[in-house]
Amino acid sequence: MGKSRTKNQKKARLNALRVAQEEYSTIPHSFVFHRGQVGRNVGQLVMDVRRVMEPFTARSLKVRKSNVLKDFVSVAGPLGVTHFVVFSKTPTTVNMRLARLSKGPTMYFKVLKYTLIKDVVSSLKRHRMHQQQFTHHPLLVLNDFGMEGMQVKLMATMFQNMFPTINVHKVNLNVIKRCVLLNYDRVSQEIEFRHYSLKVVPVGMSRGVKKLMQERFPKMSRLEDISELLMKGANLSESEAEQDGEHNITELPQVFSGRGNMCSEQSAVRLTEIGPRMTLKLVKIEEGLGEGNILYHSLVSKSDEELQEMLKKKEVKLKQKEERKKQQEQNIAKKREKREENKPVEVL
Repeated sequence: MGKSRTKNQKKARLNALRVAQEEYSTIPHSFVFHRGQVGRNVGQLVMDVRRVMEPFTARSLKVRKSNVLKDFVSVAGPLGVTHFVVFSKTPTTVNMRLARLSKGPTMYFKVLKYTLIKDVVSSLKRHRMHQQQFTHHPLLVLNDFGMEGMQVKLMATMFQNMFPTINVHKVNLNVIKRCVLLNYDRVSQEIEFRHYSLKVVPVGMSRGVKKLMQERFPKMSRLEDISELLMKGANLSESEAEQDGEHNITELPQVFSGRGNMCSEQSAVRLTEIGPRMTLKLVKIEEGLGEGNILYHSLVSKSDEELQEMLKKKEVKLKQKEERKKQQEQNIAKKREKREENKPVEVL
């Protein structure tokens, strides 16, 4: 019996390892780094964006002055990295690049405004930031990206592919602790980047009952009877009454962590901003990884005919490349055949 259990345990471990490797390969991973001299504030912004992308990012990635983009590309392949987020700074602007490995596209953004995590948190009376929030990836919410325009659709696809997909029918709500909101303004063509902490609380309870649910004993010196603790609606705080409403109250499809959050019961979803904030504007989109045809430029407009002509030229180049590769393979095969024919025969 002992041997059979040991064999079954080994099989289970191998199976679990195989499943973990398959899941790891399907989840997008990222490198967030800077190029050139960026200063202390932009350097801290890089660390804050890494915080947002956790846990599927290289949190302790070291960048040297001598490193070039090819160094990161060569390391990214074995590690399963799918996206680059690169910051740079000029005397007048802060720029951000989003690149999809290994064939692009690459998107260039101008960072119009940004606020660091420490500044956002310091402005709050009560912040909600703890290490457990960063053990799972955030929930991505895209707002107003459904308008017409190739560049808007490409941006939406790029942002979606940077975060793991979520199956709404199978997801465990208890692992969703953060939310990333990207809001596109059609008029100014700017993107508002926000990062929130997510909390779910039951509604319809007084503050005293909530404290009892949390195993905390409320103050009862001003109460004449225990029924006031349970029934008096005035115990609801003004801040809670103002926050909760039809916009954030929902019926939970499953039990959520926290006292009182039961399945099929009304609970309020509350968001607390934890930073960083960024206001982005798309400058251009390139076809490859930092090199290739320009698919979109905010300052230069191209007609559909010009874009079709660009795509045709690209297809012709790819066909020529494939033909050259086939020709090279045929030449190598012929050389091998000649070597085999000219190889001397050993006489025993």
